[in-house]
Amino acid sequence: MTHLDGNAMAGPLSEIFAVDVSAATGTCASCGLVGPVAGLKVHGPDPGLVARCPGCDEVVMRLVRGPEAAWLDLRGAVSLRIPLGS
Repeated sequence: MTHLDGNAMAGPLSEIFAVDVSAATGTCASCGLVGPVAGLKVHGPDPGLVARCPGCDEVVMRLVRGPEAAWLDLRGAVSLRIPLGS
């Protein structure tokens, strides 16, 4: 199965967050791998985006967008460190 890198989520996530989340560092809940959101393996876009850990292939993040709302599931991430700039 082919996939894109985590940068594929930058545009859709920018509609929700005021910062660039692709530069955030996440920790996989399954294997503990720490890395940038841009390094996740993203599948989609329909019916939504599914981002998997590049280490263990478990789902870290899901994003589904409708006309009036977006759903973001982060249950596969222990944490998400978002740089706020200086």
